[in-house]
Amino acid sequence: MVKFGSAATKAALGLHLPISGVVKATIFKQFCGGENIAECSATIDNLGKFNIGTILDYSVEGKETEKDFERTCLEIIQTVERAAGNQKIPFSVFKTTGIARLSMLEKKSSSKPLSSEEMAEWEAVVKRVDRICAAAHQLKVPVFIDAEESWIQPAIDALALEMMLKYNKERAIVYNTYQLYRKDRYDFLSKNIFEASQQNFFLGAKLVRGAYMEKERERAASQGYPSPIQDSKEATDRDFDRAVALCMENIERVAFCAGTHNEKSSTTLVDLMKKKNLSNTDKRIYFSQLLGMSDHISYNLAAQGYCVAKYVPYGPVREVLPYLIRRAQENTSVKGQTGRELSLIIREKERRSKR
Repeated sequence: MVKFGSAATKAALGLHLPISGVVKATIFKQFCGGENIAECSATIDNLGKFNIGTILDYSVEGKETEKDFERTCLEIIQTVERAAGNQKIPFSVFKTTGIARLSMLEKKSSSKPLSSEEMAEWEAVVKRVDRICAAAHQLKVPVFIDAEESWIQPAIDALALEMMLKYNKERAIVYNTYQLYRKDRYDFLSKNIFEASQQNFFLGAKLVRGAYMEKERERAASQGYPSPIQDSKEATDRDFDRAVALCMENIERVAFCAGTHNEKSSTTLVDLMKKKNLSNTDKRIYFSQLLGMSDHISYNLAAQGYCVAKYVPYGPVREVLPYLIRRAQENTSVKGQTGRELSLIIREKERRSKR
């Protein structure tokens, strides 16, 4: 159903058929907060009732013009302004591909020399990133820079480090994202923590498993280089938990967010906090899940006083469609997240019926 529905939805939108209302009432409603910031207010308030924060995520992808990049930059700054002074919105977030051409990020990451026109374009990218981070710093709203494909990540890492050096002198405002399904990311995180210590800034780290596995392996195979992706899920799980432990060991220098839908990893972090006698409400440590997924993790942690925030994507239905299709595909496996959540609901219903 997901395969057929995804293809049919793309085709229908491409033909400008009036199906946006159907999409908005179904899969969009499950995974998105609204089409704009104002429409997300109900979701922000509903999550806030349970002490769960909102991370407004403008999920428009695939733009290529400077006009579109500027529009996205201004939208992201608006999310920072919406979060300012609001305990219900503890972070902002952006993807660098929302404000820069993918091919530009790829060339910059390859260390190939840029033409004079490309250098001017890159300077515009840096200025947009700096404007977002400057607003975050001024308004005291931490901002995540999302991780992306490995062949554009070096440019993103360099931008994140530059912004941390500039804005993380007093506390972690800028956070880079570490995808632990990559074989090299634990060592890279360790290197960044050392750099933070040596250069006297606070490291902001968002830890995730990753989101581009199939694409990464296919590209590596087609271009004949070793895949950067871990050989097994067990190796990914191991490095994720090692990264959490490493951040905890350096908690005086690191603020981090564990972005995970994995129950075991969440429990592991809870246990580490207890061993260090850290308060459940320590703002240097956040748990995060996507809206519409892993509510049993989010709500139970929040009920115990831990700092929890949900990613709340938003944007026009047509523009957010690529994100929605990825979420639907992720949730098709019977052994995946939806299957686990369904089994928990069934068990709870059975438990209650026996009372």
